[in-house]
Amino acid sequence: MAKEPMLKFVSVDRDMPEKRTADARKEDFGEIYAEFSKQKAEEQASRCSQCGVPYCQTHCPLHNNIPDWLRLTASGRLKEAYEMSQETNTFPEICGRICPQDRLCEGNCVIEQSGHGTVTIGSVEKYITDTAFDEGWVAPIAPTHERAESVGIIGSGPGGLAAADRLRRQGIQVTVYERSDRAGGLMMYGIPSFKLEKDIVLRRVKQLEDGGVTIVLNCNVGTDISFDDLRAKHDAVLIATGVYKSRDLQGPGSGSKGIVRALDYLTASNKVGFGDKVAEFESGELNAEGKKVVVIGGGDTAMDCVRTAIRQGATSVKCLYRRDRANMPGSQRETQNAEEEGVEFVWLSAPNGFAGDPVSGVMVQKMRLGAPDASGRQSPELIEGADYVEEADLVVKALGFEPEELPKLWGTDGLEVTRWGTVLADFKTHVTSLAGVYACGDIQRGASLVVWAIRDGREAADAILDQVNAAAAVAAE
Repeated sequence: MAKEPMLKFVSVDRDMPEKRTADARKEDFGEIYAEFSKQKAEEQASRCSQCGVPYCQTHCPLHNNIPDWLRLTASGRLKEAYEMSQETNTFPEICGRICPQDRLCEGNCVIEQSGHGTVTIGSVEKYITDTAFDEGWVAPIAPTHERAESVGIIGSGPGGLAAADRLRRQGIQVTVYERSDRAGGLMMYGIPSFKLEKDIVLRRVKQLEDGGVTIVLNCNVGTDISFDDLRAKHDAVLIATGVYKSRDLQGPGSGSKGIVRALDYLTASNKVGFGDKVAEFESGELNAEGKKVVVIGGGDTAMDCVRTAIRQGATSVKCLYRRDRANMPGSQRETQNAEEEGVEFVWLSAPNGFAGDPVSGVMVQKMRLGAPDASGRQSPELIEGADYVEEADLVVKALGFEPEELPKLWGTDGLEVTRWGTVLADFKTHVTSLAGVYACGDIQRGASLVVWAIRDGREAADAILDQVNAAAAVAAE
């Protein structure tokens, strides 16, 4: 009888793939973690306890079959592990890189709660699909039959591409409309290469195009094509635009030169990584080289900005956040990586204005944590008389994102939105107030994680398939 390959958490310590030294990784934008070897992946997967109630799976938005593909990996059945991983997740190699596993699957691992250290789920997930690509196991999209129905998808981020993949596999004719010059949305331009190298995204885009998905770039809905024309052209339309409107700062000097939006800053850096000419980067406006940089915010976007500034050669990088470390919304793993690379975190600090034009400093108010707010987090309170000025040549606002006013932008009547400006849609079927129009991802739920957008895109695709199948059945009667 074969020896049980699992439950080795009591004898095998938790281990991550080798991480490049901080000094080495500050010199480029390459990913900081190496790949697991086959032996190491099997060893780490074998630590899974195969618990009866897998909290890792429950706390994954996609409800990935994590214990099952860990067991298959530990048993050397890697192709089967890949096939199982792909069943529930359109882009597992991307989630393995950028999901905040410390807050989701790994953060809820049963053996972590018992003091043995969580299974390194994300690293194994990344290894499985990277190996599948290397071995040629990732088959091209090849529908068993073609259908006449077509779907237009507005936006090529994770939600839009996940829906495109699922629809195309059923033979639906899919066209994705993207206003940028490359597909991928925030995966392409909003996330730095040290977390997600761009060839990883590009190979998925190529897989979709090779499988028959049409991607129309530099196409701005409302300008280059009207929303009504899209509705007339397709049997269904999916809104997957994401949210790109940056939250702003008020206060004296907030319009000064040298205060920039996080997305503008990250996009410029990623474009330069492709070899593009970016005038704002070359002029220094969106380049941290030789500057004292202050990033305002405590989420994952703020972590991306501070770590990008380090790599661009900033003389100092500080991150201001109005709460403490325990209450920040970003990944603790990313915070640790940033600290290793030389970022200084200034906790319990909030901006109250800006000195100079061009900016020369941030007027900082010191805070303390008071009573919990409606979400249960302690609310920051101002400490009187503790203000000071933090020197800065470049200030990056990483305060989160809000939806654009799509009905106004697209000149569309009848598309209902919530009081937050997100598209009003059912959270299971993703149906909006307009017939044949669906919404998914951040434009429906607000700024969130890539993994949630993938789930939404897959669900929306299934609902669209139900619609076109029902219409086809009626037509056949």
